[in-house]
Amino acid sequence: MFKLHIARLGLLVMSLQTVLSLHAQDSTYAERLGFPKGAKVVILHIDDVGNSIDANMAAMEAMTKGVATSCSVMMPCAWVPGFLHFLKDHPETDAGLHLTLTSEWKDYRWGPLAGKPAVPGLVDGEGAMWKSVAEVVKHASAEEVDREIRAQLDRALTAGFRPTHLDSHMGTLFETPAFISKYVGLGIEKRIPVMFPGGHNTLIAKQLGATAVQAGMARAVGRTLWQAGLPVIDDLHNESYDLHMPKDLRPTERNLRKHKTRYYMDVLRSVKPGITYVIMHCIKLTDEFPNISSSWAVRHGDFLAMMNPELRRFIEREGIILTTMRELMERRQKRG
Repeated sequence: MFKLHIARLGLLVMSLQTVLSLHAQDSTYAERLGFPKGAKVVILHIDDVGNSIDANMAAMEAMTKGVATSCSVMMPCAWVPGFLHFLKDHPETDAGLHLTLTSEWKDYRWGPLAGKPAVPGLVDGEGAMWKSVAEVVKHASAEEVDREIRAQLDRALTAGFRPTHLDSHMGTLFETPAFISKYVGLGIEKRIPVMFPGGHNTLIAKQLGATAVQAGMARAVGRTLWQAGLPVIDDLHNESYDLHMPKDLRPTERNLRKHKTRYYMDVLRSVKPGITYVIMHCIKLTDEFPNISSSWAVRHGDFLAMMNPELRRFIEREGIILTTMRELMERRQKRG
């Protein structure tokens, strides 16, 4: 589960030597990128691609036939080649790197691409990455984190995959100022957009109970990214993984589709003007995934919602503009 600790971003602001004002911006980043004033612009983003065939199939279908617009790939995982082959045939796909520093499941695990000798602090007693974010923070240095995320980018580039953006599996890279500095720094250095909510942050602040001062700190980091020539999102929604079926409702396909579709309609109603990045985790259920994680119903429900024509019609009625990180970067480049 991704928890963005906005309260810790003050130190990052200082580490980046940001001297910009913390006053609220007058316009959204959507407007700065040329979207209409007051527009609700949304990225429907699928995390965890490459971790299983179930995740790959769901992402492929949800982005080509459903309403999902973007995804990110876990480069250390076993099913990455299958999705990279899809990307070669579909180069227009909006696919980023889901920078991965944890391996959270019991029987299906992965290790760092940089190798244990290079990043010993990222490796647990089973030779895999640590299961929790807290363990990564306790054992790994920022330098080791930097080596690993660079190794994951290198694997992508070696395979001919130029990611449209970077984000963080389980939010590990947002956990300390030193980690997030490496994350933001890599994006600026390589000119790859990073997923970072640097705008009004209405939904994410409500989720985390952040104060206005903390939101101001996040906006300052957003301005740093913008001045570096990268696009910035205005807000982030990341609560869908914590939404479980009511106990009296069986997890049938019909019930999952109905439950999750209503949920995303409510989410989209709550979106404020600007660019909002909505995170989900999709699988197209096979016999494999229940042996990987008990989260199969949550993830399959996300997929069924993204494929539901009712959700597409709702988006159209509401006048919501769907976009991608690729489009945001193209718009940012046009503005110099």
